[in-house]
Amino acid sequence: MSERPVMSRATALAVVLVGVFAFAAFAVLIPYEPDLRQGDNGGAHALSRSAVGFAGLAKGLRLAGDVVTINRAPLRGNHPSGLLIITPGVSADRNEVLPLANEFGGPTLVILPKWLTAPDPRHIGWVRRMAPVTDPVPTGQSFLVANVRRHSGTASTVLTASGAPFSSGETFPTGAINRLQTFHGGSWLPVLTDQAGNPILVKDTQRELYVLSDPDLMNNQGLRDGRAFASAMEILGVLRSGDGPVIFDVRLNGLGRERSVLRLLFDPPFVAVTLCLAAAATLAGWQAFCRFGPARRPERALALGKAALIDNSAAMIRMAGREARMGGPYADLTAELAAKATGAPNELTDEDLDRMASQRGASERLADLRNAARDARSLPEMLSAAGRLRRWRLALTGEDA
Repeated sequence: MSERPVMSRATALAVVLVGVFAFAAFAVLIPYEPDLRQGDNGGAHALSRSAVGFAGLAKGLRLAGDVVTINRAPLRGNHPSGLLIITPGVSADRNEVLPLANEFGGPTLVILPKWLTAPDPRHIGWVRRMAPVTDPVPTGQSFLVANVRRHSGTASTVLTASGAPFSSGETFPTGAINRLQTFHGGSWLPVLTDQAGNPILVKDTQRELYVLSDPDLMNNQGLRDGRAFASAMEILGVLRSGDGPVIFDVRLNGLGRERSVLRLLFDPPFVAVTLCLAAAATLAGWQAFCRFGPARRPERALALGKAALIDNSAAMIRMAGREARMGGPYADLTAELAAKATGAPNELTDEDLDRMASQRGASERLADLRNAARDARSLPEMLSAAGRLRRWRLALTGEDA
């Protein structure tokens, strides 16, 4: 009674294909997971739609026709045109922010944090505003400035330009801002000030590095007011150099993409090698799955029959190293078999056999063949003598080769 297979051929193939696809998808998604991460986690960055996020600012720039990119990796090369926007968190410090600005090489805007928030359990990606960052000012706000001042109350203000790159006296109205945050101290050039003359946007004296003290002027909750939205678009348009893209860097917000060996396997030019290896593995798997030729029957542990006896005897002689000494007995056996095949009596000598063999076309004498077989000292010599004896016997008996 034949045993039923555990699963059919089609089922086994389906299981293998599903497993290979799942493993391949897992291997590809691991290095590209940071790129697929939406980032709508309620943080203060360009991927967040929460009140303190800047997704509205990025969307407004796109609707205005500007090229907007979200950067997760180190910038390559110098970018003299465009604008880099960095939104560091409360824990960021000077040594983390300044290298990002140096990578870009063009105008850079750093928007300081202001609010401490907590996730809203009722809405994924939303936050509950708890309180402003408390004094003493954390390193996230003091990495570029000596201090900031937070005013009480909620009120609208008008930003006034005090110098380049804006026209002196140019104004930008804003919406209602809760606890306006301004600069206080530090060796920075005021660029935009509030109605009381407090700096809101300052510039580094050595390079095009701008720092905005209050994020509510450009985050999602601040852009609800149409005046604030229009002012934010105008301010960014002035800070932007040339027609380059507006780049939002999210590396300081925990959304950066690190270099990995696994990712190199799927990026040009190494992806060609990966595809070749995948094709070779597919062909090897297909060859293992498909049987070529009939199934091989299992052999007995101990073989039976004459062939097995002969093979075992030959193996023992070979192991003992006695092949070269088998020439003499083989010559005697050949002469005996030849005599029996011709029906000759037992008392015939080698000369009698040679006379009969010469009449039938044999050119060698049996005595010489016996001596060559007995004198063999190596396996090739013995095989050569055995071949000559076999040809002599076939000539005498007329047997087929």
